[in-house]
Order: sequence, then C-alpha cells, then structure tokens
Amino acid sequence: MSATTTLAPPPRLQSALVLRGLLLAGLAILALLPLLNRLPVDSVLHVSDFIVAVTGKWICYGVLALAIDLAWGYAGILSLGHGAFFALGGYAMGMHLMRLIGPRGVYGNPVLPDFMVFLGYAELPWTWWGFSSFPFALLMALLVPGLLAGVVGYLAFRSRITGVYLSIITQAMTYALMLAFFRNDMGFGGNNGFTDFKELLGMPLNSGGTRAMLFYAALAVLGLSLLLCRHITQSKLGRVLVAVRDAESRLRFLGYNTTHVKLSVFVLSAMLAGLAGALYVPLVGIINPGEFSPGNSIEAVIWVAVGGRGTLVGALLGAFSVNALKTWLTSFAPDLWLFVLGGLFVAVTLFLPRGLVGLMSRGPGR
Repeated sequence: MSATTTLAPPPRLQSALVLRGLLLAGLAILALLPLLNRLPVDSVLHVSDFIVAVTGKWICYGVLALAIDLAWGYAGILSLGHGAFFALGGYAMGMHLMRLIGPRGVYGNPVLPDFMVFLGYAELPWTWWGFSSFPFALLMALLVPGLLAGVVGYLAFRSRITGVYLSIITQAMTYALMLAFFRNDMGFGGNNGFTDFKELLGMPLNSGGTRAMLFYAALAVLGLSLLLCRHITQSKLGRVLVAVRDAESRLRFLGYNTTHVKLSVFVLSAMLAGLAGALYVPLVGIINPGEFSPGNSIEAVIWVAVGGRGTLVGALLGAFSVNALKTWLTSFAPDLWLFVLGGLFVAVTLFLPRGLVGLMSRGPGR
C-alpha cells in the first residue's frame, strides 16, 4: 500500500455521517415550510396551511419520541405512560390559554372560563391559580409531569419493578388520569376539554404570523432537546444508563445507586414530554382527555421502535415517518390504521430489530 493511499472511514462512521447529514437537511427543510407557505398559492413552491399545521404537530411528536428514547432506548425503562405526561403539559398550557379568553368568551366572564360558567362554578378553583401567567403555565407544564414521574418512578424503582410490570403500572396511571379528566367535577372541562383559544403572548392564534412563530418555537425546542439528549447519552451518565439497561444487577454490585440513575432520567424524560404537550396545544388549538388514551402512549413507543431505539435520530425518523403514514392512510381508510400500526410493529420486531436506522449500518451481504 502506498503512502498516499486514503483509507475510507469505517462503515459505522459512514452511517453516522449520513444520518447527521440527513438530520441537518431535514431540519433545514422544516425551517423553510412557513416561508414557502407565504408564497402565492399558484406558485410551484407554495406549501399549504394544512402541511405547515400537520408538520408542526409532528415536530411536537418528535420531542415526545426523544423523551421516550432517552428512557427506553438508553436506560431500558419501557414506559407506556408518556402520553399522560404529554397530555399534562398540554393541559397546563391549555389552562393558560383559557384564562386569556376572559370577556371575549361566550359568557363574557373575565375570571372564569366559559365551561365553568356553564357548569355553575361560583369561583375559580385553586388548581387554576396562577395560570393567567405564561411563565407559570410553562413551569407547570414541566413540573407537574416531572413530579408525577418522580412519585411513580421512585415507588417502582425502589421496589425494583422493571420490564412488563413497570409498563403495566405506567399504562394504568395513564388510564386512571384519562378517567379522572373525563369528569366534569374535576374542573378541567370534562370530555370537551379546552378549545376556542384566542391569543398567546398578546398575539392572535389564528394569524399566520403567530402560527409561524409557534412552528419555529417548536422546531427550536426540538433542536435543543436533541442536543440535550445527545449530550447526556455521550457523557459518563449516558454510559451508566446503557449499563443499567444491559446489566443493572452488575452495576448495583459495583456500588452504583441505580434507583437514582433511573429516577433522574425518567423524570427528565417526563418533563420533555410535558414540554412537547405544551407546544402541541397552541399549534392544534384543542386539548381533551382523549390525549390520555393508553393507545397514544403505545403508538409513541412504536414510533421509537420503528425508527430505531437507542439512537435519538431514529426516534425522530420514526415519529415523522409513522405519522406521515398515518396522515396519508387515515385520509381515505381510517379504519385500517390500527391494523397497519400493529402490523408495522410486528414487522419491525421480526425483520428490523434496530429499526430504520439499522438499515444504514448494514454492510454488503449483511
């Protein structure tokens, strides 16, 4: 071999470079969508309002997928309750938006949301105190899911509940919350939830400028969440998380407090899911107890499995690809979606255990 011969990078490095390139290209394309939406309708490059709105939803789902991948893909915590954390964050932001309606509501009460006037509430419940402030609502969107995850996680991890038993506990938590939020006497809108929002930070929600601002805010949160998760997974903590996933008993024998490690990542994951929910509500304009549906949590786990758990980029790829397929399929055959989703999960489990990202790292003949 001559001294001038250039060695090709190993296949794993090539795959990582390709994935990073695709990720950057995807983020750049997403950033252009609101700008293309402003072009004349007859322009070839014009993007419809529907495309921008549905892509904004997918971005929020991407943050949720990152949260699940951080807990499941790296720490081995298979939670089927992240839909509850997502919905709690959404309700926190929805409560703020309902407080802003004020005298412009149907009943014109400056203090009580319309549904409370309709149900005969005499005063604002204590659970709504402070939600007229945007910073407080955003803080609650992080703290409430984090606190719930802290309580559930501490009780489960301290008792060394893992695997399918932990999944069942988180699923039961989600179902219990859904039943509670469907009750009118809970003070959260009952089965109708919250809708008919008017403004956010002084800007009307139905304006194109506000929608574009929310889109870019969600995209920025997605980028920052990815950087945060990548920083964690590439650090010493990330290596400890992988060790917890693969050999927790050995790690405990070496003196590590695995309960604290799992609890910290579970709480952080729940807070990211809550933040995703807080972004989701002003983008879609509604939040109701249906977001607590156990099926939503299971579907979010499938996103990560399809993309490739334990890769972060795979979580994003799965969230976008599965939801794109869902949007396309439900437009003409909505009854088939659950069958397709189940079949997709089985197919990935049998033929692509490393998800779509795993295809990138396969060499010739493998």
